[in-house]
Order: sequence, then C-alpha cells, then structure tokens
Amino acid sequence: MIDVSPLVAGDEHITEVATEIDRACRDFGFFYIEGHGVDEDLQEEMDGAARAFFALPDVDKAEISMARGGRAWRGWFPFEGELTSGRADRKEGIYFGEELPDDDPRVARGTPLHGANLFPSQVPELRTTVLPFLDAMTAVGHRLLWGMAVGLGLEPGWFHQHLTAGPLILFRIFRYPPEGAVTGP
Repeated sequence: MIDVSPLVAGDEHITEVATEIDRACRDFGFFYIEGHGVDEDLQEEMDGAARAFFALPDVDKAEISMARGGRAWRGWFPFEGELTSGRADRKEGIYFGEELPDDDPRVARGTPLHGANLFPSQVPELRTTVLPFLDAMTAVGHRLLWGMAVGLGLEPGWFHQHLTAGPLILFRIFRYPPEGAVTGP
C-alpha cells in the first residue's frame, strides 16, 4: 500500500513516493494506493448509485443498453452479455466516459469511444455522481503518472506533456452476482 498523499498535496515527499511507485511497478507490476484524496462521501454515493442501478429490472436497465450508445461504447450490458476469449463473462456492467457534446470534433467525426453518456432516468443520482467521480479519478491518474515520471528520472509533467494531456477516459462499473444466483434474461 502506497500513500500517495504527497503527490496529491504536491509536498516535499514526492520523490520518496515516486521511488515506492517505481519499485512496486518493477518488483510486482501493480500497487494499491491510499491517500488519493477522492472524497469518501463521493465514493459512497458512487457505490450506492451503482447498487441502485443494478437492482433495477433488466427491462429498465435496457433503456440505456450499449446498442443505444453507438460508437461511444456507453451504456449497460446484461449478465453474460460480454465475452472474454469467446466465453460469456459472469457479470453485467455499465460503461461511461468523458461527457462530450455532439459538436466536439471527436464526436462529430464519429471517433470511437467518444460521446455522450447514457444515464438511467430511474437512478438520477448516477449522473450527478459518475461525472464528478470520473473527474476525481482522472486527477488521481494524472498525479500517479506524475509520480511514475519522477520515479523514472523524468520531469514530473513528462507524461502529461508528451502522452496524456487529452486522455481517453473510460469508466466501467461491474456487478458479479454470487455463483448460482438466478440473474440475467
């Protein structure tokens, strides 16, 4: 577990955190973080809104099915409605991304994975929670890349300057029902 609060706060311990991140990436290939600064109330609201959505009947969730999301690849897919290596996954999910208006050049060109999100009318708090949550998690991602850059001996803003100034932002919420539970269509 790496406390990334120095990255969030921009304090003098950035180099120490960057070294921990670099070591974890090299030795293990992953790491857990704490001190990310994402508001706990927002996290709980996100969890509650997701649970409320997945508690809806499939017919209601289907109002925002991925088929309606078009090239933006947004919306809900049912239990076993997504495949991994040709096998149905034992989950259902909902996909979101950066909220873009129709006149955004990426949307106007039909660039895949860019566009508007689909939100269910039955769970309005999903809209008011997902978008701020996306913003908060994107900020965490940028700060982590800042730490990774320092850990690699680069300038803190190297990734932002060269690769991630305008990232593709996607967010997925999955529900994995207990084994043997009766779910799906």
